[in-house]
Amino acid sequence: MMLNISLELLLASLMVAATPILLAALGELVTEKSGVLNLGVEGMMIIGAICGFAVAVETGSTILGFIAAALGGAVLSLIFAVLTQVLMSNQVATGLALTLFGLGFSALIGQSYAGLKPPPVPELDFGPLSNLPFVGPVLFQHDAMVYVSIALVAAIWAVLRFSRVGLILRAVGENHDAAHALGYKVVRIRILAILFGGACAGLGGAYLSLVRVPQWTEGMTAGAGWIALALVVFGAWKPWRVLLGAYLFGGITVLQLNLQAAGLAVPVEILSMSPYVITILVLVVMSADRRASLNAPATLGRVFHASN
Repeated sequence: MMLNISLELLLASLMVAATPILLAALGELVTEKSGVLNLGVEGMMIIGAICGFAVAVETGSTILGFIAAALGGAVLSLIFAVLTQVLMSNQVATGLALTLFGLGFSALIGQSYAGLKPPPVPELDFGPLSNLPFVGPVLFQHDAMVYVSIALVAAIWAVLRFSRVGLILRAVGENHDAAHALGYKVVRIRILAILFGGACAGLGGAYLSLVRVPQWTEGMTAGAGWIALALVVFGAWKPWRVLLGAYLFGGITVLQLNLQAAGLAVPVEILSMSPYVITILVLVVMSADRRASLNAPATLGRVFHASN
């Protein structure tokens, strides 16, 4: 049987499919660079999805929807920040609780929004570039958030590598005691990093409910937050490698949907689980690479106790 799959459509679709997990992964990368492990990405994404969807439906503005999603994710991450950085609770347990809370709370507040359609997201006009054969549909016919996510990759890379802010963030993640001895406010810096991560996760969730689907359904993140966490490890805590990982996963996801639509004689369940199986295999290979593991921040997941 011949499979009729358009490469042009596949590449264009994978950019859309990759954007929500890319946004969430970038936020988690910054959080982990500060030495904090937040496993609540899934919960922050689903809260962002419902906050963005509800505000967009009520106001008719997708821009306000994305702003509300970022705020919703940041507020939920603030709970995590207070519990882990001020009250010094266990980061792994608190992150898991955050995910469970986000899934439950979003289901509660989203009951009245099931079945509704959000306002359309305006597309950018690149003029003649949009009409170029192959390149136009692949690169120049997307919504603004696709380009925002790519710009965010470049911005985070530049800040971490060239700026004083990035140097301080990396110093806190590598040796919080030394950073504290130099006079840096470790807890404050980590809380700001956590808030940034929450806002990015919220944006990723809103992209799912406003662009990718677009509708609200309970539990619609369907493990995207866990994939975002895996991408940070896959990318060895480097923004451009996280981008590559997100696009690879987006490509696999879109490909399995195309294979289903083409009627490939393989059980749907196997095709549906293939992106996650491949992600696990990639992580296993990466974990065997000592060079990748050495890129992890030295104090990742460790509680900071101020000496004074």
